[in-house]
Amino acid sequence: MSIAPYQEISDGLYRLETGLYRQGLAACYLVRSADRLAFVDTGATNSVPGLMGVIEDLGLTSAHVDYVIPTHVHLDHGGGAGALMARCPNATLVIHPNGATHMLDPSRLTAGATAVYGEEAFGRDFGALTPVPEARMVIAEDGATFDLAGRPLRFIDTPGHANHHGCIYDAVSRGIFTGDTFGISYREFDTEAGPWIFAPTTPVAFDPERWLQSLDRLMAFDPEVMYLTHYGPVRHPAELVGRLRASIQDLAELALAEESQPIAGRETRIKAAVEAHLIASAQAHATTLTETVITELLSLDTELNAQGLEVWLKRRAKTR
Repeated sequence: MSIAPYQEISDGLYRLETGLYRQGLAACYLVRSADRLAFVDTGATNSVPGLMGVIEDLGLTSAHVDYVIPTHVHLDHGGGAGALMARCPNATLVIHPNGATHMLDPSRLTAGATAVYGEEAFGRDFGALTPVPEARMVIAEDGATFDLAGRPLRFIDTPGHANHHGCIYDAVSRGIFTGDTFGISYREFDTEAGPWIFAPTTPVAFDPERWLQSLDRLMAFDPEVMYLTHYGPVRHPAELVGRLRASIQDLAELALAEESQPIAGRETRIKAAVEAHLIASAQAHATTLTETVITELLSLDTELNAQGLEVWLKRRAKTR
């Protein structure tokens, strides 16, 4: 039996390792109330056997899963949703209105991800995507609450990182499952100053103004903890949100500095600027990691952030 590494991080709440690329890069969460279960994010299709192993290790079965809730449809968050739904006969998929089409027919997700990662890497790291029948979906409108055996899970529409992004507020733990809306904070960068956090400007719908508004919405819940997909819980979010706001604005300004420059080679220049910015930010956080290690840990994020900022500049050009 394949069992994903997992940890109970509070009463009835588990952080599961999805195994994407390296340990400590991408998590998902399992919420338990009595004998009922809900997944928030799923990892990729290749992650699903390990998730099923965790359920069995807890003494439960796939029939105990009531909800599968991807925060958004990027493959590290919702790529495994279809495969997980196929394994869980009683589960309902809770999905953002703008993400439902991709769950019904994931062909565009497959094509887009293949274009970004390449066909071989896509198959190796993510696996084939499984459609979800419309009859097993619920479109999550902003503010909708889903009852997990007396444990309410509230959906919050949070565009900015993606236009199909929603976060989930768990009143029991006073925590929010944030997907990518509350940024990325890898545990390797923790210091006495606390977590280091930065914004993922992944393709294709980066919108800094709406993202900042979404952060306002999250903080209005006065949360005690944020459950990040990348990676794990971070506490005292009121002390971190200013750093994340600065990261969103800094990355946007970095891209805007290239807006009037020649398009040829622009993404390469943006990537170099993103890399330099993230390294400097991590070093300013008093990490003891070497520049080489920092670069390696952030290589994927550097690439994806640069691609997303380039797409944003192209979108801005079309609207002018």
